[in-house]
Amino acid sequence: MSIKVRFAPSPTGLIHIGTARTAIFNWLFAKKNKGQFYLRIEDTDKERSKVEYFESIKWGLRWLGLDWDGDIFFQSKHIKRHKEVAEILLRKGKAYYCYESLEEIQAFKASNQGKKFISKWRSGDRPPGIGLPVVRLKINNEATTKINDIILGEIEVKNSELDDMVLLRSDGTPTYLLSCVVDDYDMQISHVIRGNDHLTNTFRQLQILKALNWQEPNYAHIPLIHGADGSKMSKRDGALGLEEYQKNGYLPEALFNYLLRLGWGHGDYEIVSIYDAIKIFDLKDISKSPARFDTAKLNHLNQHYIQSQADDVIFKLVIEKLGNKLPNAKCEARIKNAIQLIKTRGETINEIAELALVFISVVEPADEKAKEILAESSSIVLLKDLYAMLQECEEWRAESLKRMCNDFAAERGLKPVVIMKVLRSTVLGTFNSPPIYETMEIIQKEEVLARVLRVLSKFPALSHL
Repeated sequence: MSIKVRFAPSPTGLIHIGTARTAIFNWLFAKKNKGQFYLRIEDTDKERSKVEYFESIKWGLRWLGLDWDGDIFFQSKHIKRHKEVAEILLRKGKAYYCYESLEEIQAFKASNQGKKFISKWRSGDRPPGIGLPVVRLKINNEATTKINDIILGEIEVKNSELDDMVLLRSDGTPTYLLSCVVDDYDMQISHVIRGNDHLTNTFRQLQILKALNWQEPNYAHIPLIHGADGSKMSKRDGALGLEEYQKNGYLPEALFNYLLRLGWGHGDYEIVSIYDAIKIFDLKDISKSPARFDTAKLNHLNQHYIQSQADDVIFKLVIEKLGNKLPNAKCEARIKNAIQLIKTRGETINEIAELALVFISVVEPADEKAKEILAESSSIVLLKDLYAMLQECEEWRAESLKRMCNDFAAERGLKPVVIMKVLRSTVLGTFNSPPIYETMEIIQKEEVLARVLRVLSKFPALSHL
C-alpha cells in the first residue's frame, strides 16, 4: 500500500500542542513507511479563517522540523467538487432535500430530549413555495457501522444512533463532514490519523463513503492530552500555541521529543531525536488512554537539549531574546564568554537570558536578599576593604580572586561565604546567578570595580570608616 497521510488544520486559530502532536504522529508515520505527508488547510469557514493563522501553521511545522510533500492543499479551492459529490448522492437516492427550518428542528429537540431528529422529507418530496432546503445524507438506520481502529481496536455503533447529517447548507456550501471525505478520497489518503474527539465524525463520514461505494481509509484515533490533574487542558496546564512555547524559551527539539513521548512509548526511550523517532515510530505504540501534560518533564527535557546544543547556538538564541537590552559589543562579548557557564543553569532560553543580564549591568540590588545584606553597615565596611584589595589584584582570574577573598575572610575571622554574599549583592545585585568568582572574571576588573564603587558612593559615611 502507498502510504499517504494528511495534517488538516483549520486556520481559525494558532497551532497548539495538541494539533502539533497530531502533526508529529502523521509525519513520523509517513517517514517511517516512506510515504507522503500532505498539509491540507481546511479553510471553508471564511469568517473565522485568517491569513495570520495560516502563517502560524506553516511556521509551527517548520519550527518543529516537519516538512510536507507537494503543494499545500486548500479545501476552499475544491468546493465545486464537494457540491458535485452531493449531487451524485442526490441522484442515487442516498441524499435528500430537507425543508425543515432551524426553528422547527430546535423545537423538536427541545420537546424530545434524547430522541434523534428524523426529517419528514426523507421520502424525497419537493414541495414548492417552501424556503431553501439543506441536503441531508439518507443513512441506513437498520445497519451498524464498525471500524478496526489501529490504536483503539474494534469499535461499533448502531446507525440508529446517527442522524441524517447535512451535506450542503441552505446556501449551497458544503459542510466539513462532506468536504473532508471528498478531499481524503481525492488525495488518496491511506490513513486518517487524528484525535479521538473526531471519533463521532468518523462514524458519520463512513456513511458517506459507504453511500458512494468508496474505499475507506485506515483510521487511528489518538487519545487527547489532559491537564496534570486529568481534567480538560487549560492554558495553565500548557494548552498554548507553539509560538508561545518559542517565546517562553523552549527549543523545538525538546518540544518535539516531549510531544512524541506524550502518549507514545518505545521501551525505555526517553530522549528521542527526530532521526531515531523515524526509525522506531509505530502507531501501535500509542496508548489508548489520555496523556497528562507535565510541565516539569517538558522543562527537564528542554534543559537537556539546551545543554546538548553547541555554545554558539545557545549564544545566538540568548542574544535574540535579550534584543534591545544589549547596549554594546562589550556586553555581548561577555555573554559569549559566559555561555558555557550559564547554559547549564536554566531550563529555558528565557531563564538563561535572565542569568545573562548580570554580564550587562547591575540593577539596584535585584532581590530582597541582596538588599538585606547591603542594608547592614558591616557589609559596607567590608566592601570598602574588598574594593582596596581588588584594586591591587593583578591576576584577574576566578582562582586568584577566590584565593584572595578566602585569605581576606580568614584574616578577619569570617567564613568565605560572608565575602561571597557581599560581592554577589554588590557586583551582581542578585543571588540568581552563576558562581561569583567565575562571573567576576568574565565581567573583568574595570567593570567590577565600577560596580563596587557605585554601591560605596551611596554610603559615604560608612565607606570611609
